[in-house]
Amino acid sequence: MSLQKSTLRPLCCWKRVLRQARCDKTLNRPLSTIPTASDRSDIIFEDDGPISRIRLPPRRRDTSIPPSMLVGESSAFLVHPSRSYHKYPIPNRSGKRPQITDLPLPPPAPKTIKTYPPPPSTRLAHKDPIASLTTTQLATLDPSGARQRLFSRANADAAKVGDILLVRLKNGDPFAGICMNIRRRGVDTGILLRNQLTRVGVEMWFKVFSPNVDGMEVVQRREKRARRARLYYLRKPKHDIGSVQGIVQAYQRQRAMLRSGDVKGRDANAGKKKKEKKLNK
Repeated sequence: MSLQKSTLRPLCCWKRVLRQARCDKTLNRPLSTIPTASDRSDIIFEDDGPISRIRLPPRRRDTSIPPSMLVGESSAFLVHPSRSYHKYPIPNRSGKRPQITDLPLPPPAPKTIKTYPPPPSTRLAHKDPIASLTTTQLATLDPSGARQRLFSRANADAAKVGDILLVRLKNGDPFAGICMNIRRRGVDTGILLRNQLTRVGVEMWFKVFSPNVDGMEVVQRREKRARRARLYYLRKPKHDIGSVQGIVQAYQRQRAMLRSGDVKGRDANAGKKKKEKKLNK
């Protein structure tokens, strides 16, 4: 019958383990504790330039590190100024003199970070973007501002509800009717016209600033100011005015007569001037 091995170790083994731990702890100390001189020690910094010395405060002598690990005479050792401390001296590739590598660099100079100005703020440049956009579109769609004045509240001669308006279109036949409603919405300003075609009531909305609208004219103004902003009661047979085609045709004939009279007058004057020139000759 085999006996079980005891897991307990003798006291001498534990002493050996503790001694080894102390030795490892001593070897793991940083290099700054290597100088053992009781007085102030010198550390020699060797670089491509001249050699400089730095005085260190005295350290307690550490007898556990062999003298062969120390570099240089007495307690001075060679180091490189551009690297930080290392545990053990590392020999040069040339094999001349061992030196300690990796010394800490001096604190870097503060870097100046290039800053850029903030981009232009659209919010500050255009505090009311809708108004700016409306102004730009009105300047494009109505450069002369005639349509704006035609439906402006500040204009005393502006078109009002109850007036008979004639709208000429670029693509389509002109349409005339009594104005029932004016919806002022900036660029989307529109008017509602009502007329009778073949005894059937027809209502059409027109955008005042639409590119398809060639022109607008006031054919006839209402005698009295309308007491409603929207004349929807004209849809009832009791208040329906009927067709305004006769009024529009009379307006067009009058305009044509005025134009023809202007042409005849110009021709007559031109003829008189020619006769006077001939007589003078």
